[in-house]
Amino acid sequence: MPAGSWLQPHPEGIYVAPGDFWIDPSSPKPSALVTHGHADHARGGHGKVLATAETLAIMDVRYGEQVGQKAAYGESIRVGDVTATFVPAGHVLGSAQIVLDHNGERIVVSGDYKRRADPTCAAFEPVPCDIFVTEATFGLPVFRHPDTGQEIAKVLTALSHNPERCVVIGAYALGKAQRVIAELRQLGHDAPIYLHGAVQRLCDLYVALGVDLGDLRPAAGLKAADLKGSVVIAPPSALNDRWSRRLPDPITAMASGWMRVRQRAVQRQVELPLIISDHADWDELTTTCTELAPNEVWVTHGREEALVHWCQTRQMRARALDLVGFDDEDD
Repeated sequence: MPAGSWLQPHPEGIYVAPGDFWIDPSSPKPSALVTHGHADHARGGHGKVLATAETLAIMDVRYGEQVGQKAAYGESIRVGDVTATFVPAGHVLGSAQIVLDHNGERIVVSGDYKRRADPTCAAFEPVPCDIFVTEATFGLPVFRHPDTGQEIAKVLTALSHNPERCVVIGAYALGKAQRVIAELRQLGHDAPIYLHGAVQRLCDLYVALGVDLGDLRPAAGLKAADLKGSVVIAPPSALNDRWSRRLPDPITAMASGWMRVRQRAVQRQVELPLIISDHADWDELTTTCTELAPNEVWVTHGREEALVHWCQTRQMRARALDLVGFDDEDD
């Protein structure tokens, strides 16, 4: 039988036949294993969910209480005729690769991942396997993310040069917002950081789950003068709407891997683009494939063709799975 024939890719997700469950399905299923809490991977309405405790907590906040089973990192759980083990993916808090063992064959479904350090989540752990199922959000050689500390330092430089203004950073509410805050703290920014209401709940959850984010305060109800010289974190959608107009001459920033593309920054009217991504860049994708040395690489979503071609030129069988419903717009 072909390698990995017990894993069946469908447009709405990956079905694991001998375990009778789905991985990150885009529609409600009787049984789902979920890699992490982003809405394009974690949907509500499943009959039962197997995920890390942090992912289940995120899903509880977003969709209401889940019928779920918690999987600790490194814990192997038997699901039908498949053994599933969750190991860190380094993407956001609670994110996991799902290692599947069946009939002597090992398949790793990575979900979304990155290889560089992140103070808010466990680091990616490479797991040698027969088949590696990878994303390719930034699967083009042009995407090489710069040093995160250097990007964060731009915020502090902007504040020091413009004490009468504030810096409002557009950051995805789950993962990116908390990472930006934690990275600012690591560079010594101990002042209060102000939050748009849309990111407050998940910041509160991170703190409750043990991630230290320092002094966080709601931005709502404050006067412009109160926010001078401060950092404000908001969802990207709030950067250019009425909410941001009451800020003190804001320097508009956005934290995203897509800020590498200058036209994206121009379209979003971003004054201070911050190239900070929670996805692997081209070098991280290719380094991971080289390190794991699987017999086959399956690409779930993103810029599939370039990574498939790269693998094939290095004698690795590769294919694109053509899954739908994954959104990397705000990275």
